[in-house]
Amino acid sequence: MYRDNHLKLSSKSPVHCSPLSAGVATLVTFLILCSIPAIAQSGGDTGAQQQSPSQQDQVPAAAGGPTGESGPIAVPKKSEEQPTPPPPKPQPENPEYSIRVNVPEVTVNAQIMSKDGRPIPLPLDIAEQHFKVWEDGVPQKIDSVTKSKAPITAVLLVEFAATNYNFMYDALNASYAFAQQLQPQDWIGVIYFDVKPHILLDFTQNKQAMYAALNSLQFPGFSETDIFDSMYDTLDRLDRVPGHKELVVVASGRDTFSKITLDQILKKIKATHNVTIYTVCTGEAFLEFMQSAGQGTPGINSWELDYAQAKNQMNAFARMTGGRSYAPRILGEFPDVFREIAGAIRDQYTISYKPTNTKQDGTYRKLRVELVGPDDKPFVLKDEKNKPIKYTVIARDGYTAKHQVE
Repeated sequence: MYRDNHLKLSSKSPVHCSPLSAGVATLVTFLILCSIPAIAQSGGDTGAQQQSPSQQDQVPAAAGGPTGESGPIAVPKKSEEQPTPPPPKPQPENPEYSIRVNVPEVTVNAQIMSKDGRPIPLPLDIAEQHFKVWEDGVPQKIDSVTKSKAPITAVLLVEFAATNYNFMYDALNASYAFAQQLQPQDWIGVIYFDVKPHILLDFTQNKQAMYAALNSLQFPGFSETDIFDSMYDTLDRLDRVPGHKELVVVASGRDTFSKITLDQILKKIKATHNVTIYTVCTGEAFLEFMQSAGQGTPGINSWELDYAQAKNQMNAFARMTGGRSYAPRILGEFPDVFREIAGAIRDQYTISYKPTNTKQDGTYRKLRVELVGPDDKPFVLKDEKNKPIKYTVIARDGYTAKHQVE
């Protein structure tokens, strides 16, 4: 028999459990732990649906949308009143655009010559009031009229061929007479031609160099002449030189070897800007002698027709550009001729205007320059004795307008 004190447990003694009791306790604990997530999930949904006032105050006023575990997600709301976009602007059938045309200024050199071929010095203020320009018959508004003693920038184109001694003699004498009129500020070049053009002297201000170049012309090698080709080539070269230029042609005017025709050289002259041509016909005294010697011969010889046509061609070359043509008969006339040419080059009026025809179509425009009075009547010039002076205004016949692609 056990004693009674063996059945009494003190409060301080450890409790000893059997293995079966421990297994039951472990199973109960496991079941309790499995039921906690389900309770937490149902409790979480209720908390999300019923937020506290403090949590609602934390949501921005302009925000909305769902909430997450980290709090509400701010999504900008669309503004209730947005400006209505304007209706699309109707596209015109023809698009709107602007065209700006730059009208190039036209300059015309004019000279006032008396009946005997001498320039008339008209005061500039009177010239500004009385000059008038017509383009294709339409009067133009003149912007400015100037006059200055400009230096000469010229090319002397000389025919030097074994055609006739009289023509060659006149050509050389005319060239020397032209050289005597040069001043230190002038620029001059010399080209001679027979079957083709030859550059004898490039542009220089040395008068002695020009004399030396002319002295080298001693023995012509060919009897053929190609004045058309030579003028065409020289005008091409002058086109590269800036400013206004002069071409002084000393020749008979006959052409026997050129590849281009008369019409082609006339078109070239029309298309050339800022070049004035002066022509001096050689052999005039010899031609008059031959005509007088053949008075008893009936009919007209073919050579007379050739030289008459050549003279008309030389006159046309000069007239188209506002220059003059001369045909000296005696040797003593050459200095006066070139003195007049030099004076015309230095003392001339330059008229500037913007044409009313703004088309840049490359067409040829006819020009007419005159001195007019208050009623568009011819202006009357008088000499010191108050007698009317017969005069002529010399200017180029026209110009070729620029093309739009230029």
